[in-house]
Amino acid sequence: VADGTADGEGTDVGTDVGIDGGAASAEEAAVHDVGDGARPVETEPAIVVPADPEADAAVDAAGGPAFEDAARDAAEAPYVLAPLKAPGFKVMHVQDMDYRSSCPTFLGCLKEIRAWSRAHPNHVPILVIMNLKDDNLAGVPGAATVLPFDAKAMDQIDADIRSVFPERALITPDKVQGRAATLAAAVKVGGWPRLKAARGKVMFAMDESGPKPELYRGTRNSLEGRAMFINTDEGPAAAYVTLNEPAELAGRIEAALANGLIVRTRADADTLEARANDRTRQAQAFASGAQYVSTDYLKPDPRFGPYEARLPGGGVARLNPKTGK
Repeated sequence: VADGTADGEGTDVGTDVGIDGGAASAEEAAVHDVGDGARPVETEPAIVVPADPEADAAVDAAGGPAFEDAARDAAEAPYVLAPLKAPGFKVMHVQDMDYRSSCPTFLGCLKEIRAWSRAHPNHVPILVIMNLKDDNLAGVPGAATVLPFDAKAMDQIDADIRSVFPERALITPDKVQGRAATLAAAVKVGGWPRLKAARGKVMFAMDESGPKPELYRGTRNSLEGRAMFINTDEGPAAAYVTLNEPAELAGRIEAALANGLIVRTRADADTLEARANDRTRQAQAFASGAQYVSTDYLKPDPRFGPYEARLPGGGVARLNPKTGK
């Protein structure tokens, strides 16, 4: 991919639950759930569970006890829980059940990504997808109650990101918007940086719908001052959108690309493609024009078979088949 290529004119492949180490087999048996089998990857998406960033008592209520949990009590599967007892955001797939992340704290994950980025300063821009998880588990005896993401928690996410990444290492909404009236107007006319300027940088996007993106945006016109992009293809803050079904949502993907948005889709989901060794959805994802294609299988999972997701032609990035020039 040439350095003159705009950020929206390439295609990258990455993992969907890259920091998730998967539930232990004994825990899977305890909760009757076979996980997605994702492997730890140092530079991939964060899945965040909230703990009050200021009050230690609240952090203990939503942190430590949340991981001395029903599944572990039943299975006695070994895992170091000490990092999960510290104040701050925790990173996992599902609290109580699937919490074996390769980096258990959000700050720890950020530091790993930053260290990798500094060691590979010419890398293509990394997209870190954020799921803000505050759903409680119903019908699970002893399951912890997690805290909601309120306005303070949203601000703390930004503060944590900026405590690890200097502004020069980030692609932020403000940088993309520049002097345009709105973020959406900026990306419509090519506001994304060229690859040469974007190399070595990281961008964060909140992969949520409903009230969370609006709470994060607040009263801003677009996303002024924020560290993350939000998931929307409508309105003044539209710059990034998650459209996970590459065939069913092909029309929306095409429209989003026409408006200059960064699009994320998925090559596989819920182990279905891996179990059937079916690459149909993967081919649709890579042909869709989405700039970021997520997979749970950068390498085959021996439990399911030889399925894996690779960019056509290999590598980690290529010129986008729809938007590349």
